[in-house]
Amino acid sequence: MNKFPHHDIIHSIKEVDTPFYLYDMDLLHTTLVAAKAAADRRGYVIHYAVKANNNHPILAAMRDIGFGTDCVSGNEVARSLEVGFDASMVDFAGIGKTDEEIEVGLDAGIFSFNVESLEEMEVIDELAGKRGKKANVSLRINPNIDAHTHKNITTGLSENKFGLDLTLLPKLVDNIRKFQHVSIKGLHFHIGSQITDLEVFKQLAVKASQLNDYFLNQGFQFEHINLGGGLGVSYHHPTQKRMVDFESFFKIFEENLTLPVGTKVHFELGRSLVAQCGILISKVVYVKAGLSKRFLILDGGMTDLIRPALYQAFHLTENICRDEEAEKYDVVGPICESTDIFGEDVLLSKSYRGDLIAIYTTGAYGQVMSSKYNMRDRAKAYYVSQGKLYSEESYLGE
Repeated sequence: MNKFPHHDIIHSIKEVDTPFYLYDMDLLHTTLVAAKAAADRRGYVIHYAVKANNNHPILAAMRDIGFGTDCVSGNEVARSLEVGFDASMVDFAGIGKTDEEIEVGLDAGIFSFNVESLEEMEVIDELAGKRGKKANVSLRINPNIDAHTHKNITTGLSENKFGLDLTLLPKLVDNIRKFQHVSIKGLHFHIGSQITDLEVFKQLAVKASQLNDYFLNQGFQFEHINLGGGLGVSYHHPTQKRMVDFESFFKIFEENLTLPVGTKVHFELGRSLVAQCGILISKVVYVKAGLSKRFLILDGGMTDLIRPALYQAFHLTENICRDEEAEKYDVVGPICESTDIFGEDVLLSKSYRGDLIAIYTTGAYGQVMSSKYNMRDRAKAYYVSQGKLYSEESYLGE
């Protein structure tokens, strides 16, 4: 036991209706400072991937430290602008941008549209022309690199739906000069998520350098290269490995990128910045005896955290109310689906109705992917800063 980092506010937590997300804003700040320092030493630019967590206090922390945003919908672009990010730091990726979403970016004058097909380029060119504007675009190239991660979060193989395939580059070069209302500013890559093998990023750096040289030989000198994100975190040891090694991550690119002088290098980190600062807190509703199993039935379920059901993802789980001899439980939620399981044969302190259960590493792709299936209420968010517990409204009002 004694893993839970917020025992000092446990009594306040007991008074809050469960399930809820608890965000450690001090850990978030420490993480952002470390990431920015490692990037600044090399002149790199960080855009925060809004899809990881779009809560206002999280976005405000990204804004205040000087990061931009990486968006995959028009609403994420609008949200970034509402929170106060400068449009010149807002990136818009995604393979299915609608006309209306593109128009949001055009009207704002965002940093770049990351274009994933010639068909998309044609639409952006047409819409920009109608508005008398010129759109900044980057070409998202699919480098065909295996990220060695879960198949559902791999994005850089030739069989994936994302990006421009390498075999299409000659056709691309032949066609992109005809567009009059786009300004091609750079290249963009993103090969997957939750990547823990840094050798993969070395491959990306080498391939990105080669592709930049290819376009340079075709007469295109880009202002920037965006290497995406995907840096993985520790789900098994979240309290011991509360922050990733940003220095080693950026060093990989420093040592393996070969770009013309003056080319800016951008990244779009998400999970590695916010995952460990979030914990889902749920309450034991029943301890049910099965024939050979014991079920710990929580009031939180896959509507609050879908990653175990969607990706078979592991999240460290702990009873934060007790420190007794461990027993095995299948930790499940109340949703009317057999996939509503957080973990099978999980070792926990002997648990009782009313105990609080902490599910770690849920700051990324947790609350942001929640739903109201079964007409359930969405879990609220609370924030810990300097030992005090805040609601979102009270935290922002500080």
